[in-house]
Formats: sequence, C-alpha cells, structure tokens
Amino acid sequence: MRTRAITSLLALCLLLAACTGGYSFTGASIPPDAKTISVATFPNYAATVNPQLSQQITDALIQMFSSQTTLNVISDDGDLQLSGQITGYDTRASALSSSDEVSMNRLTVTVKVKFVNQKDPEADFEQSFSRYRDYAASLDFSSVESGLVAEILNELCEDIFNKAVVNW
Repeated sequence: MRTRAITSLLALCLLLAACTGGYSFTGASIPPDAKTISVATFPNYAATVNPQLSQQITDALIQMFSSQTTLNVISDDGDLQLSGQITGYDTRASALSSSDEVSMNRLTVTVKVKFVNQKDPEADFEQSFSRYRDYAASLDFSSVESGLVAEILNELCEDIFNKAVVNW
C-alpha cells in the first residue's frame, strides 16, 4: 500500500513537472520557449490628457505580467512585445435625473494595443480596449479622478493580459 502511494505521488510530481513553462495558475498560456516580454511606454494621444496616465498604464502592465507569469520584463525586443497608445480619455454625461439635469457622468479610457508574439505569430493582435466608470455629477471630478482611473486601468490591464496570454 505504501509503495502504491509513493508511486502515485511520484507520477503526479512528474506530470506537474512536465507541464511547467506553458501554463501558470493564473490561466496564462505562454509558449514554453518564450522567456521575455517587453512593454513599451504607451504615449497619450487622447484629446484630453491626464499627464500621469501614460506611465500608470505602462507600469500596471509591467506589474501584471511580472507578477502573474514567469516572463522576464525587458526594455525591448522581448519574445512577447506589447506596445500601444492612449487614444481616449473622455468624461460625458451618462444619466439624467427626473428634472432633466445630469445626475451621473462617465469617465471612459480607451487604449489601442499591439501585441507581437515572436514564438507564435498567429497570436499577434492589434485591438482597442475601452473601460469606463460612472460617478455622481454632484462630485468634483478632480476629487474622484484618481480612484476612477485606478479601477479602469486595472480592468484594462486584465483585458489586455487575457487577450495576450490567456486562451479561454
């Protein structure tokens, strides 16, 4: 009985060892021979510019890939390459009250992303991603902006990460 348990445990260890490199517990599916990712700074081409947004999204993407994959982040020419630009940063009315006054506003951030996979060119893509958050029109935008941006960037980075390396 003890020999069977040890054999089963050994078989499980070998199976897990054979699976490393192409899969992570976050669901990322990365080619086993891909070791590096480069994330270029996302320039801000939106009509309205938040001066911190470019660095914030670049840092957030680097953090996501370094914490959720085994890829080494390098400055350029990675096995996987992520670049893009901020194309939209807009605040608009999103809801009216019963007296036809604006009751809610919406902040929308849009980024255009290019992903190049040197190990699997069929996984390359170029796509726009957009996320938004609503906030009460009675609030001063500058008092809620940083919190809204943090939430939006988190979702945008998850969307980009999932499109780039998660095959659901």
